[in-house]
Amino acid sequence: MVPDLTIADAAIAFAPWLEPTAAELDAIEAEMPLIAAEIDLLDVQITTLDRVPSELDGQRVRRVRRRALAARRDLANRTTTTAWAGGAA
Repeated sequence: MVPDLTIADAAIAFAPWLEPTAAELDAIEAEMPLIAAEIDLLDVQITTLDRVPSELDGQRVRRVRRRALAARRDLANRTTTTAWAGGAA
């Protein structure tokens, strides 16, 4: 059964306060290097699924995995210094 939608429900669905805030957009922008590196890793892994991986494929996976781990490390190091600025006593 499909729930009844009203005009008020439709208006709320497109309300301006449901848009991401500037802080949320900044957080996404800060995570973009990690997102891009993980997409590259996934692309390389998908490429190697259809065939027997060669030595070159193994090197490519390791290189992209290192890049993703470095991006994750950089993001973690960047966010821990700003996230704990207030600190609890």
